[in-house]
Formats: sequence, C-alpha cells, structure tokens
Amino acid sequence: VFHPNGPLEKDLKKTGISVFTLNMRSRRDIFHSLRYLIKEVRFQKPDIIHGYLGGPNILSVILKRFFPSHTRIIWGVRASNVDLRQYSWLERLTYFVERILSGFADLIIVNSKTGLSHVMKNGFPRDKMVVIHNGIDTERYFIDRSAGGKIRAEWGIKDCEMLIGLVGRFDPMKDHAVFLKAASLIVRDRKDIRFVCIGDGTESYRFKLLSLSNALGLDGLMLWAGTRDDMPAVYNAMDILVSSSAYGEGFPNVIGEAMACGVPCVVTDVGDSAYVVSDTGIVVPPRDPEALAEGMRKLIDSDLTSLGLKARQRIVENFNVDQLVSRTEDALKRLC
Repeated sequence: VFHPNGPLEKDLKKTGISVFTLNMRSRRDIFHSLRYLIKEVRFQKPDIIHGYLGGPNILSVILKRFFPSHTRIIWGVRASNVDLRQYSWLERLTYFVERILSGFADLIIVNSKTGLSHVMKNGFPRDKMVVIHNGIDTERYFIDRSAGGKIRAEWGIKDCEMLIGLVGRFDPMKDHAVFLKAASLIVRDRKDIRFVCIGDGTESYRFKLLSLSNALGLDGLMLWAGTRDDMPAVYNAMDILVSSSAYGEGFPNVIGEAMACGVPCVVTDVGDSAYVVSDTGIVVPPRDPEALAEGMRKLIDSDLTSLGLKARQRIVENFNVDQLVSRTEDALKRLC
C-alpha cells in the first residue's frame, strides 16, 4: 500500500496477510518508494501483481521489467464514464497514460458491464478484459433494525419519521447537490421526512454543500454524519438509500450494502446501478433533481418492508462475496 494505517490494514493483519507499506507521504517520496517496491517484489517473487485504479495500474506496467519473468500483471478498473473535466490535470494525464499502456496488462478485471463498454471505447483491449462484479459480505451486512434503532436514537430521528440517506465521499461524481435539491422538493409537502449524508471530503467542498443545504431550507432536516465505522447499523437506520451519482460509477458498493441490509434504493442510471437494483427499487436519470424527488416519492409510498426483503435476496443470490472470490480465483488460475 502507498500509505500506512489504512482502514483495512488491521483486518488484513488479523487474517495473517502481510501488508507492506511504501510510506509515500508526498510525491517527492516516489523514487524512494519505487525502489522499495522493486526490492520487495524481487524478494517475494509473486506470480501476480494486481493493481487497482489508474496510478497503481500504470506503475505495475512501468515496473514490469524489474519483476520476475513469470509474474503476470492484472489491472483493476472500478469506474465507468468519469467526467475528467471535474478533476485535476494530473488525473486527466493519468487516465491518458493508462489508456496507452492498457495493452501491456495480462488481464484487466472490470467491476461493471458499463465500465467494460466505456474502456473498450477508449482503446482498452477487449480480449484481455473480464467483468467480475463486486461482492457484498451478506454476513456482515444484514437486516438488523435493533442496531439501526440505536443510530436513529443517536441522531434524534423519531419513530414516526422516515430517514432517507446518501452514502459517499464529497466528490462532484456523487452529485450531492442534486440530492439536496431533490430533498428540498420532498419537504415541501412532507413534514415527516429527515435526510442524512454519510461521508466527508475537502473543507472547501463541504462548506459549499452546507451552504447549498441551508439555502434550500434544509437546516434541521439534513444531518451531516461524517464518516462512520459502523455502516451495517447506519444502513439499518435508514428507510431508503439514494445514490445520486452523475457519472463514473462502476458497481457502487453502497447500493449493494444497503440492499443487503434490507434498504430499498433510489438510484441514478449511472454505471451498473440500475442492473444491481433491478426491480427492487427505483431508477431515475442523473442530474435531474425533479426526477430524483419523484423516485423518492414513489418509494416512500410503496411497501418498503417487502421491497427491502426482495432487495436483500437479490444481493444474496447474485452479488455475494463468495461469488466474487470464486470468479476472481478462476480468472487468476486461467492466467497462470
């Protein structure tokens, strides 16, 4: 990993998986970190180097000549049509280079059908790509309304109030602005609805969202809960989950996790969101607050309990973590 003390590091070490940290504190550390990486790979002699996302994917190919001859390079593609205009020149350059070097990977695992279609149009080699959807741990994410009730009490949500939530980092991709605008339309004729945003981001972007929320009259109705490490309970506190993303999603984990907890979803038709939800929720166009509000209204007036059970069953049957492991293992064995 690039940085120490990541959110999964303790869990990995508990299961006996070694974690090597490159201690990349800033871009100035890049050459020292790369030397350490090359040394470690030569010592470990891995059969597979698996990169995730643009930067690591590029590094794996650039450093390939330093790896043992039998080592195979796998890339992970986790997004679809990202609007690169919203990001820095470095991120735009990274994707350009990734496109150029994609043919040097031995296998590219894409986590969505939409993502596969997008990268094919951008020159990634079809014969080296396979779609393997994310897997949801349904033994961790399950229906537990008691745990959810404790979160609702913490947040001051009454039993007679409905809670609609959005989970995601503060990023233009997630389009919190559309969620806020849709929420403001809902509260015009419903006084029993509360909203919550789970996640965080830069101080400037957070201030921008808080200012918009207040301007839309959501003060006191919108909770900003920050990041949480008790997400199964948080999902269970919600009646409805919303994914308002404008672009870029592949397989949004938050949708699958919420569904596994029996929470129906309203999602924008971005990435494979519509495919994941299927007939257990509502799908609306992106960047359209009126459509998103109407989707929420439809779900509010539906049988949420029945839909929630149906949603969990879809995840258990189609997107559980065992299927992810099995399909990934098969792909790796074929490669080696």
